[in-house]
Amino acid sequence: MLCDVCKCNDATVFLTQIIEGKMQKVNLCDACSKEKGVQDPTGFALADLLLGIGAAEEIEKGSPTQRCPVCGFTQADFKKTGRLGCSTCYATFTEALTALLKAMHKGTAHVGKVPERAHRAGELSDKMRNLSESLQKAVAEENYETAASLRDQIKQLESELAG
Repeated sequence: MLCDVCKCNDATVFLTQIIEGKMQKVNLCDACSKEKGVQDPTGFALADLLLGIGAAEEIEKGSPTQRCPVCGFTQADFKKTGRLGCSTCYATFTEALTALLKAMHKGTAHVGKVPERAHRAGELSDKMRNLSESLQKAVAEENYETAASLRDQIKQLESELAG
């Protein structure tokens, strides 16, 4: 098997990464693995190997001397360590990071998960707010039959929320 970087030498270092159930493999020869710092953890180019060979070049786009105004971290520092220096680095290097995050994840915004109980309570609260608005509108229009029905629905939702 040939090296994925130089495409000349036989691969002797095999790296595997599983992202969202999809396996990505990188095969490197001794020379390329040493060049990428795979055998030396202090020089390990994490961004290159997480995102595919050469992906860290995205980080270097923009101003090569760009520094974080708070911690002084540079894009080269991020490429070398695979970490940012502080929270301000996210805003400073936003362009380069957006491309990297899109390659690593489904998107660039965290949507997270909501526990089922909290999700249900949120739905009930939204429904109650809509019913209250409809109730006020019905009273303003002097549609008292609809208002009474809406009032009963609101009371039922309040008891569900309390329980």
